[in-house]
Amino acid sequence: MHLGGICHVTQRLLCAALAACILAMTLSLARAQVAVSSLEYGGTVFPLGYPEITQREIGLLSGARLGWARLTIPWRSVEAGCKGCHDWSDLDRVVGTLSQAGIKILARVDQQPDWSRADKVDNGPPDAIADYVDFMSLLTARYGAGSLRGTIHAVEVWNEPNLSREWGGALIDRNQAAQYMYLLKESYRAVKAVDPSILVLNAGLSPTGTNDGTAQPDDVYLAWLYDLGLQRFSDAIGVHGAGYGSSPEADLLSNPAFQHPSFYFRRVEQLRAIMEANGDGAKQVWLLEFGWTTDQINPDRTFYAVTPEQQADYLVRGLQYAREMWSPWIGVAFVWSLSIDPNWTEQSEQYWWSVTNSDGSPRPAYSALVKARASGALP
Repeated sequence: MHLGGICHVTQRLLCAALAACILAMTLSLARAQVAVSSLEYGGTVFPLGYPEITQREIGLLSGARLGWARLTIPWRSVEAGCKGCHDWSDLDRVVGTLSQAGIKILARVDQQPDWSRADKVDNGPPDAIADYVDFMSLLTARYGAGSLRGTIHAVEVWNEPNLSREWGGALIDRNQAAQYMYLLKESYRAVKAVDPSILVLNAGLSPTGTNDGTAQPDDVYLAWLYDLGLQRFSDAIGVHGAGYGSSPEADLLSNPAFQHPSFYFRRVEQLRAIMEANGDGAKQVWLLEFGWTTDQINPDRTFYAVTPEQQADYLVRGLQYAREMWSPWIGVAFVWSLSIDPNWTEQSEQYWWSVTNSDGSPRPAYSALVKARASGALP
């Protein structure tokens, strides 16, 4: 090869190295900007598909001074008929309306369309992970920083993959965790390539002690994810913090009725310890779901149900505990749930976690939250 050819090759290698360096610096800058105030407040709401309740949902967020909405975006709601067959109209409406109200959005994205998976299960990863990743790229491009349609500030890649029912009925083991980690890694890269300012979080894990293949405990699963590279592919660590039947301050295993640490709000501290043990203590924890249920209907839930008055008390005390004991590493805490999905009935276990009724009227927990935010008890 003549000298000119060698120089040309060298030039290309230098350009490639420079491009890689710029990307690394961009991702590093994005990570440096991920911290939010400790603590910020949010709630899960369900305006997608229901224009008639959207303003009510915004009113609930604003009334309790919650600056974040956790929004479930079923992938199938946008790209239902075939790959590339998009209908963004309803999502445009919701993102635009929330953005106009000054509410930041965390988008949880799961629930695959039928065309993406041969066995048509209700909720599971697509047969080709690239199909989900492509959708995440499009979502980012449509609602990134500066979009006139509104802004999505953070994305949650799937939901509770440590449960078989959330992963197409698959056996939940380390191999499955590797499949989820691949989904997260590819989604992280895709989102950051389009808009590095959007925060990418892992899916919140179900707090469970079950390890029979239908589920894996959240601490075990989180440790697997770290072994598989989680630290490099998340901007904050998403967790779920159900209080079950104990007060938020209760020590782990202090209640004889609950003999596994996942039954306690302070389980979050054990998950935080896993982060620190893996050198990831600089990141914040986001409570993607937390709350207490008042369910007296479903037998598998009633044993840890609390009264509506306890729910109100524990909700406020849980946020106070997080602010006082977990700052500065606690980021955003999302009440599960602020409202009721119109599809839920009293037979749905999710119905009883809500702090409002199906008509939007307050339950005691919502009233307590509003009062605490207004009085400064929750600054």
